[in-house]
Amino acid sequence: MPNPYETTPAAVFLRRQTELLAHRKTQKTIAHEAGFTNGNLISMFKSGASKIPLDRVPALARALETDPAHLMRLALEQAVGKTASVAVLETFGTPTTVNERAWLDEIRDASGNTDPKLTTRSRGALRAIFGR
Repeated sequence: MPNPYETTPAAVFLRRQTELLAHRKTQKTIAHEAGFTNGNLISMFKSGASKIPLDRVPALARALETDPAHLMRLALEQAVGKTASVAVLETFGTPTTVNERAWLDEIRDASGNTDPKLTTRSRGALRAIFGR
């Protein structure tokens, strides 16, 4: 029987991020840096056996060397489900990551702060950057 949260975007992200850091940090190190006394918790989060506790997201994000807003969005969806997560984000706004804010700053600068409309052409150019 699979773990209940195994296929959630949060668990998938944790598996990928710990793999990216594996050459420099053990799971035990990540757990310790995040303030967990039990190193096995990282394995439980990765496998989807346990949810990521929302109150620990900022510390865990620092330990994983990732943006806390991104990890919070994933953990929130895991904690309350997709529908409730969407409702929370609609109410409070979608948090932006440091990288997303850099893109936004660049768009504002490149447009001379003219609040450019997203056109078919600009959408196509943006998607081309990402090969989509």
